[in-house]
Amino acid sequence: MLDWFTLGLTAIALLIGALGLANIMLITVTDRTPEIGIRKAIGARRGAILRQFLIEAMLIAGIGGLIGVGLGVGATITGQHLLPRYAPMWGMPVISIPAIGIAFGISLLIGLLAGCYPAIRAARLCPMDALRH
Repeated sequence: MLDWFTLGLTAIALLIGALGLANIMLITVTDRTPEIGIRKAIGARRGAILRQFLIEAMLIAGIGGLIGVGLGVGATITGQHLLPRYAPMWGMPVISIPAIGIAFGISLLIGLLAGCYPAIRAARLCPMDALRH
C-alpha cells in the first residue's frame, strides 16, 4: 500500500513539475518572440529554433534533476548514519547507482516532453508577425 501511495505521489509531483516547466517555457517563447523573429528573418530554420528551446527545457529539468538526486543522496547518507542508531528495525538505506541514473533520465524526459509544445510554437512563428510583436 505504501509503495502505491509513494508512486502516486511521485507521479503527481512529476506532472506538476512538467506543467510548471511548460508554463515557464511558454513565457520564455512569448518574451523572446522578437529574437525568434530576427533569427528566422536572417535564415534560421525551424529545426534550429526547435532544438534551442528543447535544449533549454531539458537543461532546466536536468538541473532540477541534479538537485533532486543530490537531496536524495544526502537524505540516504543521513539515514545511513541515523537509522541504525535510532530505528534499527527499519534497516539500512542503500544508494543505488541505477536508481540515480533512472531518476536523472526521467527528469530529462520530463524536460523533453514539457518543452515540446513551447518549442513547436516558437518554431512555427512567422518572422513578420514575430518582428511586429
